[in-house]
Amino acid sequence: MKPILKLLKNFMSQKKVLGNVSELQGLAKADALLATLVNEYKVPGISITVLKQGEVLLRKGYGYADLDQKTRVEPTKTIFRIASASKPIAATALAHMVHEGIMDLDTSFYAYVPYFPRKQWDFTIRQLAGHTAGIRGYRGKEYGLNKSYSIKESITIFKDDDLLFQPGTDYHYNSFDWVLISLAMQEASGMAFEDCVKQKVLLPLGMRHTFPEYPADHSFWALGERGTSLDFNLTSFYSKNRHGFRKSIPVNNYYKMAGGGYLSTAEDIAKLGQAYLDGKIFSNEVVSQFLTSGKINGNPTYYGLGWEASEDQSGRPFYGHRGNGVGGYSNFFVYPEQQMVFAILVNCTDPKVQTELDEVVDILSNLHASRNL
Repeated sequence: MKPILKLLKNFMSQKKVLGNVSELQGLAKADALLATLVNEYKVPGISITVLKQGEVLLRKGYGYADLDQKTRVEPTKTIFRIASASKPIAATALAHMVHEGIMDLDTSFYAYVPYFPRKQWDFTIRQLAGHTAGIRGYRGKEYGLNKSYSIKESITIFKDDDLLFQPGTDYHYNSFDWVLISLAMQEASGMAFEDCVKQKVLLPLGMRHTFPEYPADHSFWALGERGTSLDFNLTSFYSKNRHGFRKSIPVNNYYKMAGGGYLSTAEDIAKLGQAYLDGKIFSNEVVSQFLTSGKINGNPTYYGLGWEASEDQSGRPFYGHRGNGVGGYSNFFVYPEQQMVFAILVNCTDPKVQTELDEVVDILSNLHASRNL
């Protein structure tokens, strides 16, 4: 049965009535676009959760979590590498620590990590979080390291390199900034970074399918669930070339979990966005600093503190994050004016489908009804 006809039949059989035909057609078009990404072999699998005013508008899995085993993607259970969509999770934990007075955004990084080699200029936690500190990005194959670094050990990769520019005078997006922030959070709190995130973000928001990745044995007992059977399925991780999909190179993302090393479901990521819309994090005074674009010489960076803060192609403001890593690609957007949250996860390195994903977001942002697909 053709996708749109099947979708129409599902709506009718379940007696779900939308406000008008155009809304039904919009949902059908978005559904067909996502199915086409799988059918045309552009992605192995994809999971999407869209919330509007706190209700599920679309929650569905497409394609395969594992191509060899023909394991289907399930939107509430299939766990993906979320790459840089990890940054808003880390930023939420940091915001809690700022709110609690444990850390100060405008304090020197060296106040928390005095053993980091001194540079020509000082830099602050705020500058690291907003990517204006001058720390360099990946070189060569550093994005795909497979070494069992702790966060503290990993700074050996870049600790002796000069800053790219005087902090506060330019913008340079990178994940090493968040390696340093996570190290500072450990030193300030006296607890492991992942435990801090667990206590301040994951457990309070019910994100029970979100974990740092331990690639040696892929054990996910970081939430204190060791020995307990958890109801989830981890995707296989793929890369794409002209011959099709192949298993990605092995990597160890543990040391950079704050910048790109978490695993999660689309449903869990959507919970984080909804918590911000519902004001469940804490005071707006702190939150607004994280969700407001920085400026360099009066020009916006379109990046807050761990969050993209920008407008889409239709001029709608949003905050969130895109992510691209080995074996994982993610879109996470929160639209405050529309009261909508988008979480889209793909189990493939940069599948070149951002144009299609933008179209899906645009279509659904224009819907006026809130119904479950």
